[in-house]
Amino acid sequence: MNLHLSANAPNKALVPHYIPAGNECELFELAWKRNLPLLLKGPTGCGKTRFVSHMAARLGLPLSTVSCHDDLAAADLTGRYLLKGGDTVWVDGPLTRAVRNGGVCYLDEVVEARKDVAVVLHPLTDDRRILPLERTGETLEAPAEFMLVVSYNPGYQNILKALKPSTKQRFVAIEFDFLPKEQEIAIVSAESGLEERHVAPLVNLAQRLRAMKGHDLEEGVSTRLLVYCASLIESGLKPREAISAALIEPLTDDPDVRLALREVAGAIIP
Repeated sequence: MNLHLSANAPNKALVPHYIPAGNECELFELAWKRNLPLLLKGPTGCGKTRFVSHMAARLGLPLSTVSCHDDLAAADLTGRYLLKGGDTVWVDGPLTRAVRNGGVCYLDEVVEARKDVAVVLHPLTDDRRILPLERTGETLEAPAEFMLVVSYNPGYQNILKALKPSTKQRFVAIEFDFLPKEQEIAIVSAESGLEERHVAPLVNLAQRLRAMKGHDLEEGVSTRLLVYCASLIESGLKPREAISAALIEPLTDDPDVRLALREVAGAIIP
């Protein structure tokens, strides 16, 4: 669980770098102004988390980011009673703190959390905008500065882990995908420091590997991995070694598939 705080007035030096692919920045700002919850959907590593960090900093809003997982329960978000110095005291969770104080609460990969999390979110995602805390007897009203943002990867959905239609329809949704080639080259270059002419072949390779998703690969190369690869090359590692460490090994444990990926990489980057 990570907590990021930003000042009320955005400091351009602290705003994470982000290149828009469409009107997602305008949609985010309008959703915030109209108190609408926001759902981001798209493949792993395509920039959803960076986008939320960028927008929260740009709007000068505190940001609380929760990485959801199988054991994440509603109490992890709302809070619980804990023993402190011999006394039992209530400690707010990240969602409760955001509702009390305002700011953006971002639940990354929300479908990974336990089912009781959706029940807690429902009153916050309709016109009530409330958070009932049964254990303290409180009902918190979300201030105008509060915004709930959740994300998930539709490619990983199955019958056991999927957002119900009734939950999806409580959100304004933005679909994310990997950036067009020229934009991805620009952002990988900016993030890694590697010249664009050296980044371009890496992006070409990534696009080839993404085309293999659903066949030999469960997931394609993320922009995040491209940045890692370019950073290794910029630091002096040979391209083939960087590609193996950052673009091939993280994608598969199957030796035959790794061999095939290396052959694809060798055809594009000698």
